[in-house]
Parts: sequence; C-alpha cells; structure tokens
Amino acid sequence: MNEDDIRAVLAPFNLGKMLDGLHVGDGLVQVTLAIKREDAAALEPMRRDVEAAVAKLPGVKNASVVFTAHKAPPPPPPAAAAVLPEVKAVIAVASGKGGVGKSTVAVNLAVALAQSGLAVGLLDADIYGPSLPRMLGLNRKPEVRDGKMIPLEAWGLKCMSIGFLVDGDTAMVWRGPMATGALNQMIAQVEWGALDVLVVDMPPGTGDIQLTLAQKVRLAGAVVVSTPQDIALIDARRAVKMFGQVHVPVLGVVENMSYFSCPHCGERTDVFGHGGAAAEAARIGVPFLGEVPLLLEIRETGDAGEPVCASAPEGAAAMAFRAVAGEVTKALAPGRKAAPSIVIED
Repeated sequence: MNEDDIRAVLAPFNLGKMLDGLHVGDGLVQVTLAIKREDAAALEPMRRDVEAAVAKLPGVKNASVVFTAHKAPPPPPPAAAAVLPEVKAVIAVASGKGGVGKSTVAVNLAVALAQSGLAVGLLDADIYGPSLPRMLGLNRKPEVRDGKMIPLEAWGLKCMSIGFLVDGDTAMVWRGPMATGALNQMIAQVEWGALDVLVVDMPPGTGDIQLTLAQKVRLAGAVVVSTPQDIALIDARRAVKMFGQVHVPVLGVVENMSYFSCPHCGERTDVFGHGGAAAEAARIGVPFLGEVPLLLEIRETGDAGEPVCASAPEGAAAMAFRAVAGEVTKALAPGRKAAPSIVIED
C-alpha cells in the first residue's frame, strides 16, 4: 500500500482541488480536504464514503479524512509610501528554517539584479545572526547625516545590517520588541534614496521580524529558499503559508544546494536529493525560480566577502544566480502577478 494506491481509490470521488494533503505511513493514512466552512455539513456524507473506501485497502490500519477550511487572506496593510518613498519594489528572501543558504541566495540575487542595470539595496533583517558584513566584506560603521544613516556600498549595492553597528562577536540578546525596533530603524532611518529593488534578507522562521516587515512596508513579493530534501521543504511550506497570512504574494521558490558536481571528474551527485523544491512549488501552486548547485566557490567567495556573482561572473554558480534573478525580474514586471499564498485555517 502506497500513495499511488490511495490516489487510485480517491480518483472516482473527483476531489480535484479539494485534495489538500495526503500522508501515508506505517499503515496510517490521513487525507485532508480543503472546503468552505459553510459546506462542511453537506459534504460530510462524502467524507465518510472516502474514509470507508480508503480503510478497505489492504495494509491500511487506520484511515482518517478531515476537512480544513480555507479563509480569505486578510486585507493588505496600508501602503507605507512615507517609509520608503523612493523604493519601487521591496522583496523578501526567506526560508522556513536556517541552514539552507538563504543569505547566500539573497546576496547573490541582489548582486545579479544590480548587474542587470537596476539600482539595488540589500537590507539584512536577521537581527540575531547578521551575515551581510562577512559576505560583503564590509566592517565599518555607516555615516550619519541629518539624523539618517548612509548605507554602505559594495558590489553595486547599497547595504545595511545591524552587523555594521555592533562588534562582530556581539551576541544580540534582545527581546522581540528590541529586535523589531532595530529593524524599524534600518528601514525608516536609513537614507536609501532611489532604488528599483530593495532585497531584504529575512531571518529564518516565521516570527516578529516577518510580521513587522509586512506591516511597515508594502512587499512586492517573497522568494522562498529551500534545499531539496523533505525536512527543508516542510519548513519552506510553512514560510509560504506565513506570507499568505500577511497578504504577501510569493514570487517563487529557489532550490539551493540542488546538486554537487565534482570539480575533478565532473560527476554529479544529488547530495540532498534533487527536484524536491520544484515539485513542492508545483504542488502548492507557486512559480519555481531555479536551482543553484552546491559548489565550493560559492562557500569560498562568501567567506571571503566577495559574492560569487561579482568575483566569478562567468562561472556556473553566477550563471545559476543570474537565471534566478531573471525570473524574479519577470515576476516583478508591471502587469504580471505573482502567485498569491493560500491561507489555511487549521
């Protein structure tokens, strides 16, 4: 008994888009059907029939079919034109968990966008673990003019990070309000000037910083970064749903560390599997923006403060990041809508 067997049993019921989830393991089967809350009573007989049909399959020890109610996303926050009046688009680069290379993607995406001729800013919103100073090779404090900080510049970007303001080994032992206060300062008290795009490197997870950014700034969209394996994709799914709850469209998903090519023999190895992010993007109905390989030069250039898109622009890594940047640019084009996230009420 496997997932294909379950789907074969479900086929005669013509569930279509109602089929929102399917979990099979150790003889236990759970099917989730997405419906409108007001339709629950009318659909209850069908739910029981589906559950009985699945339970009859050989190898099924327990079958449950449950409803989950979709609700409309909340209205978008008011436009914050007074906060970033000269910034045309703000995009968040996010992940549901740490360790997937989100900051590496954010930095190189920003550099690639700048190389395409756009005026680009890069904001490090990871207050507790700022990575930009090291990855950009910057270690000085910003100048202050007329009560506003002047962003540092590197690799064609205007950059700001809490890491520019404190010593590199300082532990930010702050409660949520202090962290969000620091983020507000880096948004409103920085002279960003005229920008086509402001890329925001988000902290991992779904917490105060994400909510604060969505409330303060009208985000043009979010880029969600994941690695191919299931455990990372679960958290990426949470990130997508989080953006739905704050009414931020998802520009798409990037598969980082997608595969490894041996620098000596060229043999390809799918260290973390391959294609999981593309499949997940298709499953939840958001665009797939591309895959970035696991290459030594990406790590080396990041540690050296020389983003690979700038230091090795003709290499395979830079080409991958530029391909992602191209898809992001298309998604931001006037008249083209990114995929909205689905808000699910458990």
